[in-house]
Amino acid sequence: MPSQGYFSPQALSCGEIDAFLLQLAFSFFLVKINFEIPKIKENLEQNLKYWIAFNLLFAEDLGSAQKIFQHFSSVKDIFEKPADDFAGLGLSKKATEAIRSQRTLGKAARELDRINKKGYTVLTIEDDRYPEYLREIFDPPCVLYCAGDLDALKKPAVSIVGARRSSPYGRAVAEKLAFELASRGIMIVSGMARGIDSMAHWGALRGGKTVAVLGSGLDTIYPRENKRLFDKIIESGAVITEYPLGSMPLGFHFPLRNRIISGLSMAVVVAEAAERSGSLISARLALEQNREVMAVPGNITSKLSKGTNWLIKNGAKLIEEWRDIVEELPPYVRETITMEPELKGEDKVKLSPEERDIIRHLTKDGLTHIDVIVKKTDLSVSEVLSVLLKLELKGVVTQNPGKFFQRKL
Repeated sequence: MPSQGYFSPQALSCGEIDAFLLQLAFSFFLVKINFEIPKIKENLEQNLKYWIAFNLLFAEDLGSAQKIFQHFSSVKDIFEKPADDFAGLGLSKKATEAIRSQRTLGKAARELDRINKKGYTVLTIEDDRYPEYLREIFDPPCVLYCAGDLDALKKPAVSIVGARRSSPYGRAVAEKLAFELASRGIMIVSGMARGIDSMAHWGALRGGKTVAVLGSGLDTIYPRENKRLFDKIIESGAVITEYPLGSMPLGFHFPLRNRIISGLSMAVVVAEAAERSGSLISARLALEQNREVMAVPGNITSKLSKGTNWLIKNGAKLIEEWRDIVEELPPYVRETITMEPELKGEDKVKLSPEERDIIRHLTKDGLTHIDVIVKKTDLSVSEVLSVLLKLELKGVVTQNPGKFFQRKL
């Protein structure tokens, strides 16, 4: 497991993914934190400082966390017991000294002050507002830093994930599925990465709400270009992370982050994934958490579809539309979803003759350059751009870098 640098899914082969997951699962088996809720629940506000202090010390050291929680009855006890009580736990001298040091609690107090000033919220595993689905997994995070609306974490959720390096087809499918599910009351969860994740969030925002799970601190948005997406998400949904403020998006954070994405969800949909995509890790973790795993089929000649096609061959449900996903959700969720199709995009809005003419020259599974559209119409470049802008505002067309345009699914 790398100790620094950004996570690169392309660096893993399928064999390496299997080996990594076995190692990860074994590590979780050894370090599962026993978060038994005390019979007499202590004051949450009083405990919050201790939870933050513990997370500052052990957010990336689950092994030590396991040993400590098996030995002490509450998080407060960890910081108040004498040094002799830590004997035999196998902790390093540095770790024991950090626990015993008042500077750790002081640092936690300053962290809490920064959290409050930024308007963020911290949920601990003993908080009633902590997501129930996430609490049920093998290795739930003890602390969640949250920005936005906490009620979003209570809604039935489906994860839509996929490759950072994605195709126009993959991005369009992710946006379409996210929009259609969100418009029917399903919370869309993803990782706010480039590519599929970002399109899933944007699609969900058009139809409802979404939750993003970061592999960094809330104040360290990665990738940086998603700052606007972050701001839009927290207007109605939420962005969460287990990492303290200032935490960088280190490589090993992302596979661990994926367990939260799947843990929040009833099902995980992989929209597009190459053979070495990190999304396959999300799928495997979802299976271990007893979640439904689904995948969108892709072009058999495309490297970007190798991962999703492999998942389908190995038992993941093939997804062609939102109904395929809803069919696998619990009955109480299915009963609350409107099954009638809704008019969207060009079927819902009124289009002028010029707009309909340009729409005819765009495809849903590929990109068309502005020069090609100009050649196929009797309009000038400026006129075509003006019409395309109107179509974008109506939600019918999406623009990609380089003046390439695509018809929305």
